[in-house]
Amino acid sequence: MPRTVLEPRFQVEHLSILDSDGNLDASLEPDIPAAELKRLYHGMLLGRRLDERMIRLQRQGRIGTFAPIKGQEASQVGAVSTLRPVDWMVPSFRETAAMLWRGWPLEKLLMLYAGYLEGGQPGPEQNDLPVTIPVATQLPHAVGLAYAAQYRGDDAVVMAFCGDGATSEGDFHEALNFAGVWHVPVVFLVQNNQWAISVPLKKQTHSKTIAQKALAYGLPGLQVDGNDVLAVYAACREAVDRARAGDGPTLVECVTYRLGVHTTADDPTKYRSTEEVEAWERKDPLTRFGTYLQKKNLLEDGLAESVDAEIAAAVQRFEAMGPPDPLTMFDHAYGERPPHLESQRAAVAERLSNSGPTPAPDATEPPSPPMRGQRTSRR
Repeated sequence: MPRTVLEPRFQVEHLSILDSDGNLDASLEPDIPAAELKRLYHGMLLGRRLDERMIRLQRQGRIGTFAPIKGQEASQVGAVSTLRPVDWMVPSFRETAAMLWRGWPLEKLLMLYAGYLEGGQPGPEQNDLPVTIPVATQLPHAVGLAYAAQYRGDDAVVMAFCGDGATSEGDFHEALNFAGVWHVPVVFLVQNNQWAISVPLKKQTHSKTIAQKALAYGLPGLQVDGNDVLAVYAACREAVDRARAGDGPTLVECVTYRLGVHTTADDPTKYRSTEEVEAWERKDPLTRFGTYLQKKNLLEDGLAESVDAEIAAAVQRFEAMGPPDPLTMFDHAYGERPPHLESQRAAVAERLSNSGPTPAPDATEPPSPPMRGQRTSRR
C-alpha cells in the first residue's frame, strides 16, 4: 500500500580526532590551552595508576570489590572536564577518574570500597551524586536534577554517566523520554565498553549504534571514539554548551573498551578472547594521548613517579584511619528509625561490645593466596 514518508532516514555521526596511532586531524583539533592538556593527561594517568593500585589492595584484602576503569580514562576525563563546579555530575559505578577530576580525595574513594559510609558522601559544596550500583537507576534522578535547575532558572548542566548495559534498562529509556519532553539541560554519557559483564553488545541491542537511540526521544545523539580524549572533549563541550544555552539534552556514545575485569569478582577470560583484548590494548587512550603531548613537547618527565607518590600517600592516610563503625549502616535508612530497626541496631551494638574492637588491616602482611578458582590480576 502507498505510504507517506514522515521524516527522512536518519544519520548518526561519528567523531574521531586523534587515531590509535596518534595521527591528528588538525582541522578538528579543539582549542585547548597547554596547561589544560597537561591537566587532562594527569587526570587520566592518576585514574589509571590508582586503578592498578586498587586492584593490588583488593587482592591483598585491604579494600573490597570495585569496578576497574582501565581503558576508559579518556571517556571519563574528556567528558567531565567540560563541566563547571556548579554543574552536576551523576556517576554510575565505574567513574573513578571522573570523580577524581571533580575533587574527590583519593583516600575517600579507598574508604568507599573499604566499607566506610563516609567514602560515598560528596562534600557539602560538591555537586555530585554518590556512586550508583544498581544499573541505570541514576538516570531518572539526573533528569530530575536538570528539571530542578531549569525550574529555578539556574544555568547548571547535569552530566549522567552510564554503560552500554544500562541502555537495556527501562530507566534509561524513561530518562531519555522525560529529558526530551521537558527539554532539560542534561548530557547522557554512555561508555560503550562492549560488554555488560559477560554479555556482548550484539546481544544487548540490534541497533547499529547506541547514539541512534536518542533520535526516538527527539534529542541529538552522537558517537565518538571514546579512546580519543580530544574527540570526547569536543563532543561534550558542544553538548554542555547546547544544554546551558537552553537547547536541551544530548546523548553522547563513547566507543571504548574495558581492558580489565568487570569487577574484581569477575574473570573475563571466561567470555572474551585474548586477541580481542590485545586489539583494544593497541588503542589505549593513555598511550595515544601521551604520544600527542610528546609531539607538542608537553609530556612532563617524572609525572608517573609523582602520581605514584601521591597515591602512596593517600593509601597511608586511608590505612591510618580506624575501622569503619558498623552501626552507621542503620543511620540513613529512614528519617526516624522504626522500632524493629532500633532493635536490630541494639543487637548489633551489644554483639560488637562483647567481641571488642575490630583490628585494622595490617599493611605489612603479605597478600593471601587466591581462593580456589580465583585468578590474580596482572593489570
